[in-house]
Amino acid sequence: MPMSQEKPPMARRFRGYLPVIVDVETAGFEPEKHALLEIAAVIPEMDAQGFLRIAEVHSAHVQPFPGAELDPAALEFTGIDPHHPLRIALDEKEALLKIFHPVRAAVKKQGCTRAILVGHNPSFDLAFVKAAAQRAGLKRNPFHPFSTFDTATLGGLVYGQTVLARAAKAASIEWDNREAHSARYDAEKTAELFCTIVNTWERLKRNDGAAPHSPDAQEATETEQG
Repeated sequence: MPMSQEKPPMARRFRGYLPVIVDVETAGFEPEKHALLEIAAVIPEMDAQGFLRIAEVHSAHVQPFPGAELDPAALEFTGIDPHHPLRIALDEKEALLKIFHPVRAAVKKQGCTRAILVGHNPSFDLAFVKAAAQRAGLKRNPFHPFSTFDTATLGGLVYGQTVLARAAKAASIEWDNREAHSARYDAEKTAELFCTIVNTWERLKRNDGAAPHSPDAQEATETEQG
């Protein structure tokens, strides 16, 4: 039996990486200057048929770090009031640990070696996560330091739509503009979009045979050549 067949399905599907969908809401565009205000992470799992589905959702409101800048235009866009008396927010370290701990547990449970951040234009989310982790002194970041999966790219490829709301609607995913720009809501919708695209590709593979660059097809080719 090939070695890859001994690994759990999720580990085989993404070369040992566990895709974790992340969204952040911030008080600007510069991760070293502007505050991280909300963070959410959606952890998927693979069902018995080999299709992705949402397994866990974790989120936190985040207190602006000391000296953080708050861009009024960004706050108006997200609708977040960082100083609202009913906003139960954690400091950056507590908020990140609330995300990192279950992500690390899922990586281990699903037989993967590391998490890879999935997001809509994910370089933005990853930059804020890395900057916050550095400020908090957290050296054990479960996410790959630079590789990501981008649902804006995938949405453009599959549906011809790069805006999250439009890509979601094209994928027949319900979308509520009143809930948008909440990290938890956007992360859940991004996760639905990612799972839909991956599962659609999986169905196409099964209908048409293994895709040329899929792990199964590569393994079959190597077996034939060997």
